[in-house]
Amino acid sequence: MRNHNILPYTPEARDLSRKLRNSMTKSEGLFWKKTKSSQLGVVMRRQMPILDYVVDFYIKDLGIAIEIDGSSHENNFLEDATRQDRIEELGVTFVRFSNHQIQNNMNEVLAELRELIHDLSD
Repeated sequence: MRNHNILPYTPEARDLSRKLRNSMTKSEGLFWKKTKSSQLGVVMRRQMPILDYVVDFYIKDLGIAIEIDGSSHENNFLEDATRQDRIEELGVTFVRFSNHQIQNNMNEVLAELRELIHDLSD
């Protein structure tokens, strides 16, 4: 199992993460309701600062960043790709789901995450 206990982050990212925890989107709220309290067998953190960014959700013990992409991500594709590349350089695995997937196919999303968690736990 990979150890991702300490990832660098800036004070600005930490401050932003605190603010974002109090203003989750509808999709983030639905996802959090289904994954908090170790419902997937792992500890999930929300709005996790990494470098000078904030990822929507993070599984620290496995180094999995989970992003829920809404319409704002469509306009920021290059920025998101750069952000993802920089974070992946730290050994973090990125998983992206759309708002549509979260709101309409939650069981499939959870099944995909369970499979990834299982694969990375070996």
